[in-house]
Amino acid sequence: MALPVVVIVGRPNVGKSSLLNALARERISIVDPRAGTTRDRVSALIEHRDRYFELIDTGGVGVVDVDHLESHVEEQIRFALARADVVLFVVDAQDGLTVLDQRVAELLRRLSVPVMVVANKVDDPRHVAQTAEFIRLGHGEPLPASALHVQGREELLDRLVALLGERADGHPADPVMKLAIVGKRNAGKSTLVNALAGEERVIVSEVPGTTRDAVDVRFERDGRVFVAIDTAGVRKKRSMGDLDFYSYTRALRSIQRADVVLHLIDATVPVSEVDLKLARAILDAHKPLLLGINKWDLVGDRATSAQFGEYLARAMPMLPFAPIVLLTASTGRNVHAAIDVAQSLFNQANTRVGTGQLNAVLEKLLEARGPTARHGRKAVRIYYATQVGTAPPTIVCFCNDPSLVTDNYRRYLENRLRAALPYAEVPIRLLFRPRHTAPAGARPAAAHSEDD
Repeated sequence: MALPVVVIVGRPNVGKSSLLNALARERISIVDPRAGTTRDRVSALIEHRDRYFELIDTGGVGVVDVDHLESHVEEQIRFALARADVVLFVVDAQDGLTVLDQRVAELLRRLSVPVMVVANKVDDPRHVAQTAEFIRLGHGEPLPASALHVQGREELLDRLVALLGERADGHPADPVMKLAIVGKRNAGKSTLVNALAGEERVIVSEVPGTTRDAVDVRFERDGRVFVAIDTAGVRKKRSMGDLDFYSYTRALRSIQRADVVLHLIDATVPVSEVDLKLARAILDAHKPLLLGINKWDLVGDRATSAQFGEYLARAMPMLPFAPIVLLTASTGRNVHAAIDVAQSLFNQANTRVGTGQLNAVLEKLLEARGPTARHGRKAVRIYYATQVGTAPPTIVCFCNDPSLVTDNYRRYLENRLRAALPYAEVPIRLLFRPRHTAPAGARPAAAHSEDD
């Protein structure tokens, strides 16, 4: 059963995003004093007293957008209201009743669902008396609240679950995988998310930087629930304004909370400094990584898939293990194939290898190329290894002295272990720990000096 939906609406700058963050107890929506910061529908799963619902933040009604995206923002508001089971109509207690508030009230009178007026910014007890005038909006007595100070939260949630009734009883299905979609501006991330969702879930525009928030979009495939995380397009750091910076930090946070990351690259433009920066961020987080080459239909006969693969190997040499999918998000071509590959990466990252199998592989690698010593120092002796974690697969090698392991040898072992074990396409974490004596039956690796 689908979750009930509560939609937050109101004119610009009444604190809608702050209210979503306060109710979710998490910084999800970007909060900024400039009107028009929120454009897409930003959602959060809310649990209150074992009741569940989806809470959706929307852009401001009547906003004047600096990039002339007003019609897109209004369309997203209409989409949200069409799904609403309850509407939170947010007003500003400090500004008082405005003409635009009355316009929103008129819009909401056409709906057949309950509307609750929330008088936000009651940051001081003296502001409570100012909320009475909002009764004139015709949607009942307003509930005083302060998103800034998280005041009125419990009463508001109690009222919401009471209005939703038994519709909020069902526990939502846990997603089988969270897929973060990252890339530079205009790579087609939002178009891809809409293709996965099967609807215009986020705004698509040729205007660079249209997406600002990280937007979680739940979609189903073969009866299973997935979450695609649409993120803002990343630009060069020296070109970032403060909103760009907020969006960038949320994109990085989306990488951290994702199970798999789809790095979307525009096939029609060269790999850039921004693409390399994102790739390094994904690798640093040890996340499974899929390279999605978007707009492949526009490449035509300029390059074959093999030629483009060779180009990527030269341009992004740090990702030799990452699988590549050529896709066209605007037509849906290979979009579901990308999900299949992402699921394979998810499975690989969650694979655990037994100690016997792991050490059989390690012994062959040590025989093929034993560790070498730095000048004037002894060589490291590796006794045995064990896998201690998954997502990422984490392997601990026990040795006589971890400080003796050279960077080159660490990379050699990491690459060869990954290739020989059932997680050939995902990053692994390789750690070295001291053990001064080998356990019974373990055979230390032969030590080789640089002078041999």
